[in-house]
Amino acid sequence: MSTSWSPPRLLLLTDRAQLRLGRGLLSTLAECVDAGLEAVVVRELDLELRAWSALVEGAAALPGLRVVTARRTHPAAVGIHLAEQQPKPCGDAVWGRSCHGVETLREAADAGADWAMLSPFATSASKPGHLPVLPASAWSAAPLPTFALGGVDGDNAAAAIRAGAHGVAVMGAVMRSADPAGEVSRLLAAVRSAA
Repeated sequence: MSTSWSPPRLLLLTDRAQLRLGRGLLSTLAECVDAGLEAVVVRELDLELRAWSALVEGAAALPGLRVVTARRTHPAAVGIHLAEQQPKPCGDAVWGRSCHGVETLREAADAGADWAMLSPFATSASKPGHLPVLPASAWSAAPLPTFALGGVDGDNAAAAIRAGAHGVAVMGAVMRSADPAGEVSRLLAAVRSAA
């Protein structure tokens, strides 16, 4: 696993189950890279290991795309993103953690995380009613680069940056879109205007 990491402003999370009928995940990622996407978290944990590994390698082969894996490591990835209670990796791996409050953000920072995802920022269509929306002050208190996750789209991404998020982590708004690359362009324009 590479130790090169500089947090982007937009981090896309994959969920091939949310893609429109006929869309492939790798071809969708390629379109998003053409629109300016620089980093992706490959999830797809339901895949058996060989298929998941091939997906990670295919994503890592896209020019200019940095791949982070969710919950399990892969040598083609630049880092790993962990669940809230998952033990941190050994050694000098680049890693981030999912958090759902300011206290868990502090714990992630104290444990040496390179970034965190804090959720939910807004009501999420992917996980409706999962957790109450956090106050904007949660992002301004973040002690490490933190992505706003949950209900983020091109309409509210700038608000997340203004609230103190380093960047936005997005899944459903891109994965469900009829034009994923167009949504990536909207998100990048929004976060750059607010940064």
